Parts: sequence; structure tokens; C-alpha cells
Amino acid sequence: MDEEYDVIVLGTGLTECILSGILSVEGKKVLHIDKQDFYGGESASLNLTQMYNKFKPSALSGADGKLPEAFGRDRDWNIDLIPKFLMANGELTNILVHTDVTRYVEFKQISGSYVYNKNGKIYKVPSNEMEAISSPLLGLFEKRRVKSFLEWVSKYKDDDLSTHKGLDLDKNTMDEVYYKFGLGKSTQDFIGHAMALWTTDEYLQQPARPTFERILLYSQSVARYGKSPYLYPLYGLGELPQGFARLSAIYGGTYMLNAPIKEVLYNEDKTFKGVITKEGTARAPIVIADPSYFPDKVKSTGKKVIRAICILNHPVPSTGNVDSLQIIIPQNQVGRKNDIYVAVVSDSHHVAAKGHYLAIVSTVIETDKPHIELDAAFKLLGPIEERFMGISELYEPLEDGTKDHIYISKSYDASSHFESMTDDVKDIYFRIMGKPLVLKPREDSQNDGN
Repeated sequence: MDEEYDVIVLGTGLTECILSGILSVEGKKVLHIDKQDFYGGESASLNLTQMYNKFKPSALSGADGKLPEAFGRDRDWNIDLIPKFLMANGELTNILVHTDVTRYVEFKQISGSYVYNKNGKIYKVPSNEMEAISSPLLGLFEKRRVKSFLEWVSKYKDDDLSTHKGLDLDKNTMDEVYYKFGLGKSTQDFIGHAMALWTTDEYLQQPARPTFERILLYSQSVARYGKSPYLYPLYGLGELPQGFARLSAIYGGTYMLNAPIKEVLYNEDKTFKGVITKEGTARAPIVIADPSYFPDKVKSTGKKVIRAICILNHPVPSTGNVDSLQIIIPQNQVGRKNDIYVAVVSDSHHVAAKGHYLAIVSTVIETDKPHIELDAAFKLLGPIEERFMGISELYEPLEDGTKDHIYISKSYDASSHFESMTDDVKDIYFRIMGKPLVLKPREDSQNDGN
């Protein structure tokens, strides 16, 4: 191989695969390379043997090196390294629909969204005015105030002052909005963290518009299917990168797995020129990569995320035996600065053996004893059969890529959904193409013979 391409993509994380798919559809000649032998990079889904090899290699090095019998067959497991859900009305869902990748991936709704409070109990998050009135999470007078607040969110129109109630989304802070509606601290916690999905309280002193838009997205996502705002792909999140890889291949994209980069080539002006792999040299004017390919061009954000992947043989207590859910533990309720997230899926999503559940707990580390930081979540889960724990440092690019034509994605954060990742996709696309990403349905979606 000694070939010229329009774009080289390094790493098959979801960010990279989406960009690869979109650029292929737009007629770019794309070469996509990964040093690993599976799709997904940091956002892959692994079987149980791969999980043990990654997190507990000694556990399989016993007499026969076999999996525990209770866990069934290896192929029954598709365990996400980075647990996240899709918002039904969110940007990733829009990208999937507009690129027609929904033809390759099947989704199931997450059954419920719950929020934790100081007394150690979890409650279903009220998703609309009617649920707010009946929720045991709120006192009698607070229910009316929340109903009034959610009605204001749903009826607000920028060009109709009568819907504003004297508030300006771009001038008033969210703190001032809460004050206007007389909402108490614990109510602010569930609105800001379980509906707007902020991970800290920094949003309170910022203009209200981003929070307003997040609450609206949450409400619209719930309204789309009921029960919860979240969707999840059958067979795990690893299906998403593969779906976009398939899209890219249909439009002429070339894929090379298990192909470590021997050398990165640069032009005299230090711009990107190409890469050398075991297959030969590939050249392109630009490269898109995850942070692991250019360690000298990224910096730590100063944050580390701990994730605990727990195998359960029972549903999560106090949830009505649902097959899937999200629990948000707002930081104030447990004396922290960052929220703790719990994502639960089960055999009904084809990610676990029959009768088993996966509960994946994640948060930003705040102390030198990160494992203890997840205790509040572990207590909610009941007995845990097996636990895999990992710590990831979060990285971001030092520069925007416009000088050296090296466009690097950000690490996946601790949040429970993909909205920050899709922001990164749109941002990288804009820097490369010089225009916003406008999503259009594929005109020739019948061309792949399906």
C-alpha cells in the first residue's frame, strides 16, 4: 500500500467512526486505521473473557482458565467500557437517523430514570407536569412550583414576551430562575442534575439558556416514547462505531484493524503528511485521531474518571424490577463536587447472560481513595457477583488542528449521555470543513442492497 487519501482516521472510537462515516458520505476518500483488533476503541463493548483479560487477568489463569459457570457463555456478554445512553431527541439520535445508520443498529428504550436523595432512597425523575404532581420526591407546595416551572419551560417562546414571566434566558442566571419560581435546593438538584444533566453546580451562576435547552431536550425525549428519555442499542454501544464503519465502507472508506502506526510523517512546514503501517505508507492532507495516537499533542484536563462495571443476578432494588434504568446521585446529596452515575442494562438488551444485569457506576475522582467514592452507588445495587474497576484520565487537544492539520478528539467524560461527544464531532467537522455540520438524510439509502 502506497496510496493517497483525503482523510486518514486513527482509532475506531465513536467520535472517529461518526466523522469517518459522514466524510465518506460527502465523497471524501477515507482510510480508517486502528491499532486494536476490534471496533470501538475506548467506547468498545467486550465479551467476558476480554473483560477478565483487561481488568483481572489472574482470575482466568487458574487450573482451566474458564469463566465462572454462573455467567453462561462468553458470547452472551457485550459489556460497555464507557456506559452512556442516547437521548431520544438528542444530537446522536439525529445523526443516526440522518445518516441511516439506524438500519444497522436496533434500539430499546431504557425503562426509567431515577434520582437519589440524602435519605438513601431513589425516586423516579418526574418527566412532565403531571408526574411532578404525583411524585413522592416533592412536598405538596413544591409540586405546584415545579409544575409551574415545567409549564413555563414548555410554553416559553423567544419572540413572545408574555411567555417569559419577566425572565431573560441570556441575562438571568439559572439561580435567579429557580428563585423566581421559589424552588428549593433539593428540587434544584433534581432539575439541574437529573433533567438538565449537569455534572456539577457551576451552571447555577451561568446564563439560564443552556440549562433551559437541556431541560427542554429531556422533556421532549421523554415525550417521544414515554417512560424515560433514554435509548440504548441492542448488543451494546460497540454496535454504534460498527454501524458508522459500515456506512463509511459503503461509500468507499477503507478499514484496517490490528494495524499499529510505525511512524507519523510530516511535511517540512510540520503539517501532517501521512502514516507508515505494516501494510505500507498512506498519505493524506489531514488526520483525525483519538488522544492515544498523539500523546505529545494533548493535555490532561486534570480530571480522572473511575468506572466500576458490576455484574448482578437480580434487578436493582426499589425500581419495580425494571430491566434497565439510570440512577443519578447528585453531588450535594452525598457531599461531593461531581455527580455519580449508574447505568443499568440487562439480558433483554443482549449484553448479559440470562438472568443477569450490568450496572456501571462512574464519576469524576475527587480523593486519593476513588473506590470509596462509589460506595453510595454500590449500596443501591444489592449483592454484586463480579466487579471490574478502571480509572481513565481525560485528555483534550492542545491546539485546534488548523495549523498542523491534526484533529484530535476529546476523551469520553463521566456524563451519562452522548451530547458532549456529539458537540466534539460537530466542532471537529467545522474546523476541518469550515462550515457547520448540516445533517441530511441519505438520498441513496437503498444502494447497499438491504
